[in-house]
Parts: sequence; C-alpha cells; structure tokens
Amino acid sequence: MTTDIHAPAFVEETIEKYRRYVNPGLANLMDFVGFHAVEWEGAGAIVRDSLGVEYLDFLGGYGVFALGHAHPAVVQAVQAQAERLPLSTRVLFNRPMADLAERLAAVTPGDLQYTFFCNSGTEAVEGAIKLARLATGKPQIIGTEGGFHGKTYGGLSASGREVYRTPFAPLLPDFLHVPFNDVEAVAAAISEQTAAVIVEPVQGENGVIVPDDGYLPALRRLCDERGVLLILDEVQTGLGRTGTLFACEHWGVTPDIMTLAKALGGGVMPIGAFMGTPEVWKAFEPNPLLHSSTFGGNELACAAGLAALEAIIAEELPAQAAMLGEELMAGLCAVAEQFPGTITAVRGKGLLIGVQFTDRDIAALVIAGLAQQRILAAYTLNNPCVIRFEPPLVVTRAQIARVLEAFTGAVSGVLELLGDM
Repeated sequence: MTTDIHAPAFVEETIEKYRRYVNPGLANLMDFVGFHAVEWEGAGAIVRDSLGVEYLDFLGGYGVFALGHAHPAVVQAVQAQAERLPLSTRVLFNRPMADLAERLAAVTPGDLQYTFFCNSGTEAVEGAIKLARLATGKPQIIGTEGGFHGKTYGGLSASGREVYRTPFAPLLPDFLHVPFNDVEAVAAAISEQTAAVIVEPVQGENGVIVPDDGYLPALRRLCDERGVLLILDEVQTGLGRTGTLFACEHWGVTPDIMTLAKALGGGVMPIGAFMGTPEVWKAFEPNPLLHSSTFGGNELACAAGLAALEAIIAEELPAQAAMLGEELMAGLCAVAEQFPGTITAVRGKGLLIGVQFTDRDIAALVIAGLAQQRILAAYTLNNPCVIRFEPPLVVTRAQIARVLEAFTGAVSGVLELLGDM
C-alpha cells in the first residue's frame, strides 16, 4: 500500500479500491469523464488533489458548498464543538440545536417556526411527507414530473423521473405526478384524499427549470382554497443559492412545510431539516417521539449550521449570488450564441444555472473537456443534456471569466472532435 499521498500510485490505489469495495460503475464513470484524481484539500472555490493539482469547483457539491470549501468560521465552530461534546445524549437539552432552530425561525419566510433536524435532504423530505399526512389525516401527495426529492423510498416516490423509480418498484402508494409549472394540472389532481403538494421552487435536477412568475403564487392560492398543504423543497435552492435567502422569496410565497439541507452544513457537516408552521406542528404534540433520528440535530452539525447561516447572512451572499449569477448567465448566453446548433438554452436563478445541449453525449464530452482544464462541472440527474454551473457563492469574477473561457474552448473542442469522426 502506498502511503505517500503525492505519489501517482496513491491515485491508482484509491481508484482500484473504489472498483473493488465501493462502486465499480461509479469508478468507471468518473474515470471516463476525466475525474482521475483524489480530492485532498480545498479553500473557497478551489480544490486540490493529492498530487497538488488545483481545480476550480463550479459544481459546488450540487449546492453543498455555498460558503466554499473549509470556510474558516464553520470549521472553527465545529472544532470548538468537537472538543466539547460532538454528539447528543438524546435525553438532555441540546443548546446548539435550540440556537439553530431559533435562528431559522427568524429568517425563514412566513409562519415557519418549528424545525426537525436530520442528516440529509432526502431525510428532510421523508419527514415532511410524514408530517403532511399526520397533520391532515390524508394519504395523497402530489409531486411534479421531473421533480427530484431524494432517493429514499418516500423521496423517490415524490420524485418524477422513472429511470430512478422503476428499478425499485413498487414505491409508496398515493403519490401522483403532474407537469411542473402547470397549476391547472394540480387543481385537476387534487382530491378529498390529498394531503399536500410538494414542489421545488426551481427544479434543479430536471435541468434548472425556472417556473413562470405566476406559478408558485397561484399554487399557494390553490392549496389554500382546497385545504391542501404546500411543501416547498428548498434543499438545493435554499440559503442564498438563487439570489435570495430562500428561492420562494422571489415570488413572495410561503409554505406550510419547507425542507432544507446541502448548504445548511456550511460545506463542513451533513445536516438536513424540515420546518413547519405552528398549525401543522400540532400534529406532533400528542407524541413528540413519533418521528425521531439518532444522529439528527447533533451538536456538531448544528454548530456548523448556525455558523454557516450567520456567515451567509453576514457576507451578504444571496445578493452576491444574484449579481454574479447575472454575469455568469450573460457570459454563458454569449457562448451559446456562438454554438446555436449545439446549445439550445441557458437558464437559471442566481448561481444555479443550467446549459442545455442538443445531445447528452455532447454534454458529457464538454464536462470531460472542462475537467481537462481543471474545472469541475456535472450534468443534472433528471436531464443529462443539461450541464449545471453551481459554484460556491464566494466565487470571484476572475474565476467566472476563467470558466467562460474554458467552457468556450471545451464546446469548440468537442465539435471539432465530432467533426473529425
């Protein structure tokens, strides 16, 4: 076994361990795309591999690294908590959890007040679904086609792409899916058995689909009129990503239940959460342990979450995401104009931007071309024709300029390659 992390053999050994002990298919895919390296350290939007090579991270952990890698305030908060009490006893009061819940209640929109903490976005969705059914006494959940809410059974049942659902059928009953951005379809689907509608304010994994401005307000009115709860999944869009602290604020809409994760851990700790209004949270009062998690809300994760939330607000990162997102979007649109037969759309909000190609293979080759230039990007899970650009909110203008130049070169290089075949 190689112990020198700076030796090329260290990389090969790591990849071989993936093939033998982790996920051979994933190892082959990453190798094919060009990510033939072992991540080792990072700061801001920069990641270094074990050989010391620098990469510019424009994927941002699919939304995890809003604060960049190893933000000092979050790291310091976690280190201090780790030296004191990393995990909860589960029977005494937990001050970091109480502090984070209080802060979230203060900054989230509407009447959201109570928070249950878990370990991931899909766990947050599971809890939101359970709460909706418990609070209403009804079983049916309406999701959207192309929506993505995680890969546990509840989250997968709410998600709307069959390629991930079919292999695990039968999924949970009483889930329906209607087209995104179509309030009339939701209205037609609602029945006396409907507990809630679950929707992403912006569909991330479906290719960064931004709804019409009237969609979410109309959906809120419809849910109110029909006595149905509205669950907003802000796992990817929340905490500054789209240019406001929460994406639903673009449209002045407030949910009954909201899910969070990804950026909430500050890029240092895994943490998820679902929040609810006092009205829906009453359902938990008869049995406060009806829904629980051994590790959810642990002191270490909550210390990270509070430090992350404070840093995002203090550094005014939502406003920065809005400003830099406009610049990145404009630059990507300019590139798209150079390749009208290859790039069909550029869309997004803030620093969540999708670039759609005519062919998924071209998109994959462009990702590989970016990797060759030491830039990290990826496609969206529910639409592989779309490359997402989701950099840390602390990214700089110079880094954006570098990516635009590299992206232009990658697209041009792929087209030249295909033209020679």
